[in-house]
Amino acid sequence: MKMDKNLQKYIIDHSSPEDPVLEELYRETHIRFVNPNMLTGYIQGKFLEFLSKMITPETIIEIGTFTGYSAICLARGLKPGGKLYTIEINDELHEFSKSYFRKAGVESKIIQFTGRAQDIIPGLDQNFDLAYIDGDKREYTEYYNIIIRKMKPKGYIIADNVLWGDKVLDSNTRDPQTRGIIEFNEMIKEQRDIEKVILPVRDGIMVIRKI
Repeated sequence: MKMDKNLQKYIIDHSSPEDPVLEELYRETHIRFVNPNMLTGYIQGKFLEFLSKMITPETIIEIGTFTGYSAICLARGLKPGGKLYTIEINDELHEFSKSYFRKAGVESKIIQFTGRAQDIIPGLDQNFDLAYIDGDKREYTEYYNIIIRKMKPKGYIIADNVLWGDKVLDSNTRDPQTRGIIEFNEMIKEQRDIEKVILPVRDGIMVIRKI
């Protein structure tokens, strides 16, 4: 969501600072990669870290590693011995994100997969306390339907970009990414076995709790 720059600065000035490793990752992602805005930002990353630390999950599943910013934030809330399983479709990002997991001191907590989440998740033996969805927007509903079966009771699912630059307000859109988000939001709205709330953080974050 668009935010007044002065208000954004105020929020940053009154929040815990971004640590040097994440700051370096943010800069290098913007220098080296196309579509750097896919990266989780500082305030959103801090929000994810806070949620993870409050939930203290034993297991986390993430769809959409990109360069690893969100995985680092989420991994910091794991219980001792806990693991984060992160999936990225682009194999060219594997070693880059791994290098930052090492720098951040969370490499031993993170297990990386390359491929489609729909193919990988059903083969995992683990059930999850926390899930983070930030992959292909056209496939959000598919991701959810696979993940919800793997969630522990009272587990949390976090979905990013659910406001999609306010484009979700255009119900007549033919853009496939926007349609994917709209269909996901409407599907979640009708679910009765979960609690859910949309927060206007960055591009919209939905927090879902399995009852």
